[in-house]
Amino acid sequence: MRGIKQAMFGLALVIAVPAHAVPTPDYQAATATLAQYKQAIESRDLSGVEALFAPDAQIFESGGVEGNFVHYRDHHLAPELKAFKSFAFKGYKVSVRGEGEVAIATETYSYTIILASGETVERDGVATSVLKWTDGKWRIINLHSSSRKPKS
Repeated sequence: MRGIKQAMFGLALVIAVPAHAVPTPDYQAATATLAQYKQAIESRDLSGVEALFAPDAQIFESGGVEGNFVHYRDHHLAPELKAFKSFAFKGYKVSVRGEGEVAIATETYSYTIILASGETVERDGVATSVLKWTDGKWRIINLHSSSRKPKS
């Protein structure tokens, strides 16, 4: 009888904790990846930022398909940031939820750009990011952002 109980207990453990079980990633930690990206944009320094993105990540901005991050960086973001004297976010809020090895984030914010000419541009923005837990870190696999003039 004792042997049967031990066998049943062992079987219950095997069923309850499969050998391939992987700890659930910390979804809130995905906000650190987004914060690094936000900080790079504010500092207008994109050095190493591609490490925050999966190589095949897709970027969408204000109705346009920008391609992967390297293409977006080289043909859109970097030239734009070089034309700015400053870029500052304000009122930044982020919410994240998780689905397995995927985190889905929604960011809302306002930002102010000061152009080289001294002109000031203010916008309200929103972004949805999908991040995947890969090799022990969060990487952005999809980023979609849009903005508009603030309502007066």
